Amino acid sequence: MELSKELDVAVKVVHLVCSLCQRVQTSLLSSNVDQVKSKDDDSLVTVADYSVQAVVSWILSEHFGSQNISIVAEEDSESLTKSDSSGILTAVVKTVNECFSDAPKYGVKCPVSPLTPNQVIEAIRHCSSSGGQKGRHWVLDPVDGTLGFVRGNQYAVALALIEDGKVILGVLGCPNYPVKNGLINQQHQSTPAISPTSLDMWEKGCVMYAKLGTGKAWMQPLLQGELKLDSMKFAKPIRVSSIEDPALATFCEPVERANTSHSFSEGLAHSVGFRRKPLRVYSMVKYAAIARGDAEVYMKFARAGYKEKIWDHAAGVLIVQEAGGVVTDAGGRPLDFSKGIYLEGLDRGIIACSGAVLHDKIISAVYASWESSVL
Repeated sequence: MELSKELDVAVKVVHLVCSLCQRVQTSLLSSNVDQVKSKDDDSLVTVADYSVQAVVSWILSEHFGSQNISIVAEEDSESLTKSDSSGILTAVVKTVNECFSDAPKYGVKCPVSPLTPNQVIEAIRHCSSSGGQKGRHWVLDPVDGTLGFVRGNQYAVALALIEDGKVILGVLGCPNYPVKNGLINQQHQSTPAISPTSLDMWEKGCVMYAKLGTGKAWMQPLLQGELKLDSMKFAKPIRVSSIEDPALATFCEPVERANTSHSFSEGLAHSVGFRRKPLRVYSMVKYAAIARGDAEVYMKFARAGYKEKIWDHAAGVLIVQEAGGVVTDAGGRPLDFSKGIYLEGLDRGIIACSGAVLHDKIISAVYASWESSVL
């Protein structure tokens, strides 16, 4: 599987839009300017969500042909066309064009002139594919963990490429993730709400990526200036932890209670033999923690009626697997990315582990305790 151009463009565009996110988050935390909206499902969307989606959509279309490309992404443009959204649309257009002014330094194409509001809306609207079993589909979560983003905490930019239902490329940008191993644990113990000042001490920001079947995953620090994907100066291999003893392992889970059961995960962790407090982290940074060896287990058991979306998992799952880890549903089956925007047929929950030993113990514990759960 070649995919050299696809990986090159994907990594560079994620670097580019991570810099966009950093600027927007800094502005968000230091001003009262309205940059956040509530969607119909009461979740949040920000200037960064729309801007990242517009930039990634435009660049992928320019590099791979707008007529031939399928993009599945979280945000739709409808709310930006409403009369009460003129302020946030203006901010999105400004942010998009500021980002494109940096694009040449990252080695990706940029418009010859600033995009108009209609062009920005069209770029966002172009990400309306629903994926499926056949063909290639780019899958984007422009800002995964928006609540973490607006609180100045962890979030991720996730871009994956699916071919005939299988994830073949995964790129995960983590602008606030500490570059040094182990610091994520210290960071969350000492600063549950990260400030722009405290972020600097963590040497924050990295991009992780992997290609299917290589058995390798890589990490680059977020770079300013010209990127060279093939330069080992800017990339290093990452690998999952070798810890197999649950008493020494760290497990992570979502921060929000709305779409996961902390109580079930806690009971499951106790029965398996975990002794450490859970690491509650916003966004797909949880997958990054597993892939890089900062944690050993990620568990998520959604409440009845909640449906997992493919953009929340595709990139992270592949990176963990290529770094040596195991990701399945709670029945031990691989996640199915071929059914559209949802992970249809998901058995109870999602379990990502650094290795088979811990994974098997958790799967066994799920079967032993499921009947008594209230999920």
